[in-house]
Amino acid sequence: MVSIAHNSASNPLSSQGISRLEIASMALDALWSNKLRSSLTMLGVIIGIGSVISLTSIGEGIQKSTEDSIRGLGTDVLQVMAGSAESGGISQGQGSVTTLTWEDAQAIEEQAPSATVVSAYLQQQAQIVYGENNTSTTVYGTDLAHPEARNTFPESGRFFNDEELAIASSVAVIAPTVQKNLFPNQANPIGENIRIQGEIYKIIGIMEVKGSQGPQDRDDAVYIPLTSMSARIIGNNSLMGVAVNGIYIKGEDESQLDTIRFQVENILRLRHGIISPEEDDFRITNQADILETLTTILGLLTTLIVAIAAISLVVGGIGIANIMLVSVVERTREIGIRKALGATERDVLSQFLAESIVISVIGGGIGIVLGVGVTFISATAFGFPFILSTTAIGAGVGLSTSVGLIAGVIPARNAAQLDPIVALRSD
Repeated sequence: MVSIAHNSASNPLSSQGISRLEIASMALDALWSNKLRSSLTMLGVIIGIGSVISLTSIGEGIQKSTEDSIRGLGTDVLQVMAGSAESGGISQGQGSVTTLTWEDAQAIEEQAPSATVVSAYLQQQAQIVYGENNTSTTVYGTDLAHPEARNTFPESGRFFNDEELAIASSVAVIAPTVQKNLFPNQANPIGENIRIQGEIYKIIGIMEVKGSQGPQDRDDAVYIPLTSMSARIIGNNSLMGVAVNGIYIKGEDESQLDTIRFQVENILRLRHGIISPEEDDFRITNQADILETLTTILGLLTTLIVAIAAISLVVGGIGIANIMLVSVVERTREIGIRKALGATERDVLSQFLAESIVISVIGGGIGIVLGVGVTFISATAFGFPFILSTTAIGAGVGLSTSVGLIAGVIPARNAAQLDPIVALRSD
């Protein structure tokens, strides 16, 4: 309850009105007298603002991490993938049928003037064994241009050379995750022998750390010569040469990609005997297009999640409106005394609005701190950039204030319009 002074000269409830500072002071006193109820009312605002800020910032951090990962591979890269087989009218997916060969990649390298780097690859999931340790990983059979095409190079040791590629040598370059799984207590496994599908391969290099690309761990891989992969692990299943799953093609920059695509399409259609209007037996994708698509999808998902989180703000506003309505009922006699002593409708309206705004602003401030804390912990735990969304913080401040104003309007008007005679008769 708010104490009331009897000295009209110093009475804040005089007909001269109440200052904003006095209104704020009385609002805080009223809220403090009901600490538990006020705290529970704030909880909805705290959760709402905290959720909006943390989810927005986390979404932007994940989006930035994904973009950096794709850009790390190079946005000036085209990927040609093998065609798809059909069974019962149902497509079995890209790469389910052999339509690309190493010879196709060599032809592109020779005949496409805009292509600066061309690299063919085979890939297959396989079990890798070293002593008592084993791990399931992706084995890539590649040519010598693969490190430059994928912008990933050995951190220690070396990649295989021309001679090893020509004779299908049993050498392997492993990525950091494979090293961690197979050699947990060994700092330098170069020179050790591992088994891939029962075949012995000697480790000659360790690739640099590249991190994850979406759900794919780029550090969980083994690289061996394309010729060795074709002969020993997959088997040569093409009558036209060494079959491959795909071809990476790199240009000078992104501006050359359309030109490269045109050149590659014509070269492959001629080599594969495809005549218009027949469909291509290959598919060409663009890293820049992939980046744009992923950015759009992540942005939409973040917006959707934030919109759902914002619902708690509505719940918080309803809670504030409810508590203020209850407060008006409980303090009817107090309101009558204040109006009898000279408080205007505006004074009463201002105090009850101030109480609802104070609840929302304090709750919003705590929510901002909570959102920043959750974002920092999540970024540290999951390894994505710590990004604070200034837009979300600004929106949080604005929303918390707006919630207080909107939620407090009806209760404040009810309080201001009370008849002082009726209010004084209230128990």
